[in-house]
Amino acid sequence: MRYLICMLLLPLIVLAWPVPVLAINTDVDPLPIYAPTSEYRIEVFPLQHRLTVFKEEKIIKKFRVAVGNPSTPTPVGDYTIVYKGKNWGPSFGPRWLGLNVPWGYYGIHGTNRPHSIGQHQSHGCIRMHNADVLQLYELIPIGTKVTIHGHVLGDMNHEPRDLAEGDVGGDVQLIQSRLKSSGYFAGECNGKFRSDTTAAIKRFQRDRHLRPNGVVSRTLYEELGLIE
Repeated sequence: MRYLICMLLLPLIVLAWPVPVLAINTDVDPLPIYAPTSEYRIEVFPLQHRLTVFKEEKIIKKFRVAVGNPSTPTPVGDYTIVYKGKNWGPSFGPRWLGLNVPWGYYGIHGTNRPHSIGQHQSHGCIRMHNADVLQLYELIPIGTKVTIHGHVLGDMNHEPRDLAEGDVGGDVQLIQSRLKSSGYFAGECNGKFRSDTTAAIKRFQRDRHLRPNGVVSRTLYEELGLIE
């Protein structure tokens, strides 16, 4: 069970095969799932493998980290630290700071694989050296905002993935949000592709004279204004 804590259920940011450069609409809404109650905040830069701690807008700490690999990437968006734990097992090091990602269990934690720091080698969580996560744990309270940078649909050299019922992730949540703002979806924008999301997509597809298969393909991304 502990191993599942750090598992990302399905790819969120990139697919494994390259395609021509994609123009992604960058005015999409972020994924705010936070209500900060701390004078501290954390920013994570996956491409640079860097975690930066701010206190009242002043940088006070920088740490080298490991982040998700391409098939299980670290979820992009704004979150809150909602749980702090100790000694969950060697894979998680001495400390764990849990994030409120609605479609899975993710956190900032230590590791028994220090060689992975500075690389894309986790299952979606943010790994730190054990000495570093001990520092962070003592410094950062529950309620701290954590911003993980990147585009929720992926990088500029990869297509966003096709989505269907059973998928989870920030891209699913973004589709739900767009459908909700258009009056097609009445459920919770939780990043979980269930039957209510399928039904909303089919209604949208019918109104746009598309095949109502309930699948999110490139055409649907374009119709929703998420890619150009």
